[in-house]
Amino acid sequence: MRAVVQKSFGGPEVLEVVETERPTPLGGEVLVRVHASGVNPVDVAVRSGALPLLGEPPFGVGWDISGVVEEAGPGARFKPGDEVFGMPFFPRAATGYAEYVAVPSRQVARKPAGLDHVHAAALPLAALTAWQGLVDAARITEGQRVLIHRAAGGVGHFAVQIAKARGAHVIAMASAPKHDFVRGLGADEVIDYRTTDFTEAVKDVDVVFDSSSEGIRSLAVLRPGGTLVSIMEHWNQELAAQVEAAGRNFAGISVEPDYASLEAIAALVEAGRIRPHVAGTFPLAEAAAAHEAVGSGRTQGKIVLTVD
Repeated sequence: MRAVVQKSFGGPEVLEVVETERPTPLGGEVLVRVHASGVNPVDVAVRSGALPLLGEPPFGVGWDISGVVEEAGPGARFKPGDEVFGMPFFPRAATGYAEYVAVPSRQVARKPAGLDHVHAAALPLAALTAWQGLVDAARITEGQRVLIHRAAGGVGHFAVQIAKARGAHVIAMASAPKHDFVRGLGADEVIDYRTTDFTEAVKDVDVVFDSSSEGIRSLAVLRPGGTLVSIMEHWNQELAAQVEAAGRNFAGISVEPDYASLEAIAALVEAGRIRPHVAGTFPLAEAAAAHEAVGSGRTQGKIVLTVD
């Protein structure tokens, strides 16, 4: 089978397509014939060496997959022919940029009905991050005010939709050219972070969803007892202490595989409450170009590799 690997840290050019053996599923695992694989900023950071999750190369990056079960090991939740999507193994290597991936069946879920593999592959890591931050950690409820940084990005555009699906009033931060896009996702208010200081424009929010390292400044807009959800500074104990000392709650989120949450996300997709936005697709052989696009920081929604 073909898979994308890297033998050193560096720029997108270190990604190369190689021929390797197809994995065999163990007990409780399924072998997925991958049709599409999502590309995330964490993939770029791991490839460059900025985030050493996987140790020293060689390894394959990529976690988001959508495809069809080819084989099922004993005790697996799915059977051959089932369409599934998921984010297996994170933060350990999954080598998701490949034609086949063997994964624990409890780390994938049935693909949302009516959604193609490209759009399903855009969901797992980003949508799970938003879900685990807003629903599991912050436990947002109807009528709460939620501020979302980087609302047009891969994680942010799901955070807006999940917050709206839970009945929240959503205040979204995005550059002016992306305001129409974010409003189309359901945002009630949109603020241009380039021209407006959000700490002066926003007050008394119940939850801040921060994917831009604005944690300490976000304290100024949180009501007493409110929650700061941080995905970029989830490790920052000093920030956590400052938040707690100010009478607010800190929730540092490092996303993890979770089939139950994937099923909840799939249900919202099928109900028309969430729609993944794919900014562009690249064939597997052009993984380097896909990384360049994600690394630019200018994409709306997600970039996806097509593996067919």
